[in-house]
Amino acid sequence: MCSLEKRGNLLILTLTGQNVEHRLCCSNRVGSVLNPEVLSSIISALSQAKAASTRGSALVTVSHGKFFCNGFDLDWVNATGSKQEAQQRFDYLLDCLTQLVQAFISLSMPTVAAVNGHAAAAGVVIPLCHDYVVMRRDRGVLYVNDLEMGLKIPELYMAFFRAKTSGWALRDLVLRGLKIKGEKLLKMGIVDAVYDGEEGVINAGMIWPEGNGMVKFTLKLEKGCILNFVACWE
Repeated sequence: MCSLEKRGNLLILTLTGQNVEHRLCCSNRVGSVLNPEVLSSIISALSQAKAASTRGSALVTVSHGKFFCNGFDLDWVNATGSKQEAQQRFDYLLDCLTQLVQAFISLSMPTVAAVNGHAAAAGVVIPLCHDYVVMRRDRGVLYVNDLEMGLKIPELYMAFFRAKTSGWALRDLVLRGLKIKGEKLLKMGIVDAVYDGEEGVINAGMIWPEGNGMVKFTLKLEKGCILNFVACWE
């Protein structure tokens, strides 16, 4: 599901898959997907990262392959054969995702997402709950396609997206559901930098904390706002 490695002050969280398509668990959906097992694995890794962190630590999240994260595992959601039970499963995934967001943004160290592939639907939340996002210039999109799929975006996550972006950027990303590449995301202020190739963006993610002199206290206001809306969920 994921792995955690410590290299000096860096804690590296790698989203792992079982094949070249970066598919997690048993799903017919192409790419990394989020189900209870995957979400639990990442939350557990973040707990380990929190315990292992020291002064000057930073967390970098990476993945390998075409997809960074392809959203909820809808095959798992719909496997019950009942609309009511499917809704219960979907709501459960939302609860788990909220725990994941809270785990990320409550870390007492800077966090960087090195996005080398596509992130779609609920999968967009994962990079955006990091302090910084770096992305490939030549490949990969952020794509909030929930409305296109006929899914309602919960108020909690609309608040999340508003905390991370606003104005026309919010409309294009969330309401219009556009597939937006790294260069445009940089202009929109949604990502912090773009690089060429998978190796380029992952290497950039590794050196970003040191090269940008990250200080956690500079992020206090934004993190406080997001923690407030997470608290409202509880």
